[in-house]
Amino acid sequence: MEKTAAKIIKAISKLATRGINLMEVCGTHTMAVAKSGMRSLLPDDLHLLSGPGCPVCVTPQETIDYAITLAEQKNVIITTFGDMVRVPGSRRNLEALAPRVVYSPLDALNVAQENPSKDVVFIGVGFETTSPTIAATIMAAAKKDIRNFYVLPAFKLIPPALDFIAGSSEINVHGFILPGHVSTIIGSAPYEFLAEKYHIPGCITGFEPIDILQGILVLVRQITSGESRISIEYERAVRPEGNPRALELLYSVFQVCDSRWRGIGWIGGSGLKISEPYARFDVAGKYHIELPESAEPKGCICGRVLLGLNMPFDCALFGASCTPLSPVGPCMVSSEGSCAAYYKYGDPKNDRHSRAIRSDGRRRRRSKA
Repeated sequence: MEKTAAKIIKAISKLATRGINLMEVCGTHTMAVAKSGMRSLLPDDLHLLSGPGCPVCVTPQETIDYAITLAEQKNVIITTFGDMVRVPGSRRNLEALAPRVVYSPLDALNVAQENPSKDVVFIGVGFETTSPTIAATIMAAAKKDIRNFYVLPAFKLIPPALDFIAGSSEINVHGFILPGHVSTIIGSAPYEFLAEKYHIPGCITGFEPIDILQGILVLVRQITSGESRISIEYERAVRPEGNPRALELLYSVFQVCDSRWRGIGWIGGSGLKISEPYARFDVAGKYHIELPESAEPKGCICGRVLLGLNMPFDCALFGASCTPLSPVGPCMVSSEGSCAAYYKYGDPKNDRHSRAIRSDGRRRRRSKA
């Protein structure tokens, strides 16, 4: 394994002799890269940027505040995946309100069945990976005619966010390390616009260091040769067409809508809402709550970190007032958050990538053939 890694790194180093910025779209990739120490082994001219691939991190402040306000309502039980519990709201976080942490949306449905006098709300945060399981849970609730189960839909779709990033004149990305988990559902076809419209290559990789290194090599080869394709280096799990059954399930319950992303704003067609046949499971139809304007954490630059515009330790709060034990922003809370990864594994005092990225504001484009 070490010999294979060394061989791949040598090939990357031979090719990456000019500034190349690759974005890790998936938070699991970001954590794997940090844990393996991969950045220290890559050439100085190759920079890995974090992207908007952490669903908790891209959830906007007003959604978190709405979830917290729901938890304060009488006869409401909030259920959620663990990462959401400690994300700071404008006034407090969910942890103080004792939500039920579940490991699947079906667990939340069981809570509803066990507590028929309470309204049970599942916070539906996630990308295309988790949303089909939530769709299946809503269908199960409808089949069983469970009337006290609701979902707060805060789902995001990855390709529209990549369209935003690729089309930005400020964000300097030359290639995308595409998410393995999401791609098992959607396949590679939805990313083709990156190569066709923007001439930016992408590679779907797995999560082992060798997987990621091989994906980086594929991208570097394309970039240095002037090619732009969407490649799959995770063929043991991803097919070009994705998982048709999961997609059918997903769009039986949800429909595409506009959605707001932390650090980005509104992106057309980048979210999912519950479709009309299942509308009674949308908690917004039951609880019409007027909220004051949400406030982003003062001094937090999570939004810029999610776009690869800053590294986590560019933030004045990083490692000082913002740590995993006392997080200020969501990127320090989530197990897939970039700030959490750098705090646990990074070396901010000696990181050369941040300096290089800040000094290279030019975007390298290739004209259409």
